[in-house]
Amino acid sequence: MRRLLKSRGARKFTRNRLAMAALGIIAVYFLTALWVLLGGISMEATRQRVAPKQVPGFLETRTLEERVAFAMHYIDEVDQAVRLASRRDQDAYEILADKALAERRAAKMSTDEYNELLDEAFAVLEDELEGVEDLSHHPELEPRVERLEEIAAALYPVPQGWEGVKYRLRTFLGSDAAGQSISVRAVYSVKVAFQIGLITSVISVIIGSLLGAAAAFFGGWIDHVITWIFSTLSSIPYLVLLSVLIVVFFGTIFDNPERPFLSLVPVYVAFCSTFWIGPCRVIRGETMKIKELEYVQAATAIGFSRLYILVRHVIPNTAHLMFINFSLLFIGAIKSEVILSFLGLGVKGQPSWGIMIRDAKDEVITYFFWQIGAATVLMFVLVLAFNILTDALQDAFDPRHVD
Repeated sequence: MRRLLKSRGARKFTRNRLAMAALGIIAVYFLTALWVLLGGISMEATRQRVAPKQVPGFLETRTLEERVAFAMHYIDEVDQAVRLASRRDQDAYEILADKALAERRAAKMSTDEYNELLDEAFAVLEDELEGVEDLSHHPELEPRVERLEEIAAALYPVPQGWEGVKYRLRTFLGSDAAGQSISVRAVYSVKVAFQIGLITSVISVIIGSLLGAAAAFFGGWIDHVITWIFSTLSSIPYLVLLSVLIVVFFGTIFDNPERPFLSLVPVYVAFCSTFWIGPCRVIRGETMKIKELEYVQAATAIGFSRLYILVRHVIPNTAHLMFINFSLLFIGAIKSEVILSFLGLGVKGQPSWGIMIRDAKDEVITYFFWQIGAATVLMFVLVLAFNILTDALQDAFDPRHVD
């Protein structure tokens, strides 16, 4: 490993500015995933409502009808709380305390103050806005809509300070049909993507590299058995059938809503049982060339055991191919997870980019692209960064590309 880091290929790789930029982007994603894993975003935060219903994100304006409906949600919440408090002889604010939308909570007022604002709101609605079929054709009523929004903001003020910053970040990309924050779900999904990509690629590269190197170096029946195994598995088109079967089989065992992390176990099993084939073939071919080189022949002549030569001299000299395969399998695992989750066979019980795209299929029909856009853009940037990194690794360490 030390020789690899000081090699000519490593120096060429570090001089590649595009590769360094891609590595920086991957580092940002990794730190984000680590922050989420350490409790930066909890599972409860992804399910918490931040808006009454589906709302667009930044820079997109709502129609007057949507603005009225949005304001009336807060007004109706306070109205129901006041009515319920009068029947129970209870403070309305105590009831409203349980109806907060993330950091946005009801203002603490007396019942008379609540009723005063409610009376004005319903007067505006009934006298000037009710019965108007299309408010977009009545721009003269926009001041009354703004007044309705002011009343809603007085009843449910937008938080200020640090809580205001957190609330604006939650609503930056809008909310889905359930009122859940799209930005929170998208960022949380980075952790899921890195979990699947990292675990799948590491395990697959280790298994594939060891089997491939052993098959080529020892030859004989070992080579025949390993070759037969990956040739048989490769006969299944793109191994999708095997992945689906394993996910479905293990899904009923690990489908535990209280422990959503268990839902990833079938995904790991499905991917790792198939993704090792690529590294196995590549490392096998490279090992067949390396074992004929002079330093390997010299080590054999000196009397070192074949296992020692394999572990000490052969496998370390295939490290550059391991890194390349790791990068390829990482993005392959993420894309496969998105496909399986979209089909309902992948991640369960927690957000992922595949689940977000699946949930957004009905929203696209109504021209609401925030959820599918957030998941797609984050996945595209990560996959693009790994593609650039893979090309740079091949250009730097592949002997056919070394200048």
